[in-house]
Amino acid sequence: MSFRVKMEESAKNKKSNIVLAFDFPFEKPENRQNLFCKAGHTLEAVYPYLCAVKFNRHLVLSLGLFNGVQKLIEEIHDFGLMVIMDCKVNDIGATNRTIAEYYYAAGFDALIANPFVGWEEGLEPVFDVAHGLQRGVILLVYMSHKGAWEGYGQTVYDTETGEKLLQYVSFAEKALKWDADGVVVGATYPEKIREVREILGERIPIFSPGIGAQGGRIQSALKAGANYLIVGRAITLSENSAETAKKIRDSANQCK
Repeated sequence: MSFRVKMEESAKNKKSNIVLAFDFPFEKPENRQNLFCKAGHTLEAVYPYLCAVKFNRHLVLSLGLFNGVQKLIEEIHDFGLMVIMDCKVNDIGATNRTIAEYYYAAGFDALIANPFVGWEEGLEPVFDVAHGLQRGVILLVYMSHKGAWEGYGQTVYDTETGEKLLQYVSFAEKALKWDADGVVVGATYPEKIREVREILGERIPIFSPGIGAQGGRIQSALKAGANYLIVGRAITLSENSAETAKKIRDSANQCK
């Protein structure tokens, strides 16, 4: 079963399209056991309101991929949730392949990759590894921060068609061409979500980060065409993470 289908089933079973961005502030290395416990407690509180959990490098750097992180992945899977690694793969093919193999070996169901690196001797090996293991690859099409336009919004020249187009439009088209399992478009830019949705149709789901702390709005993102909402600090830094996660989940369900 493909990652895309598993995500759909998780969202249906959990009655949630919320992906938790498992991000916590810096902790000194000697406090990493406290960080592990904090992550575990947060997970136990909010898992009923999620369909998936997304790791960035925060916890990997502190807890170790095959130590604390792998233990958390196993717990997440026990809760019936999917796990995504936001590593933004962006190197030469041989390095990308090894990166993907390590993350998938640790138990991640999908990883996020940056299409800037291209296909041949770039992301092609990542897709090869993913397909062989029935895992997913999600492409980063437009980020959620204010400076995203400097890279993802620049005008580029398409050597195949001879036309000029916006970088994120090119990336959305590559997602179709490469048969990606999802794309990332910031919830802070609903107009970009809408434009990417028009390109993708219903073939590829859109994951939208930036809800809450960065100012992205649930209703705007979903109406524009987002399938999954990625929410981090609004939940992980909340005094009552369970209550916050439930409110966000319920608000998203009301918009469907």
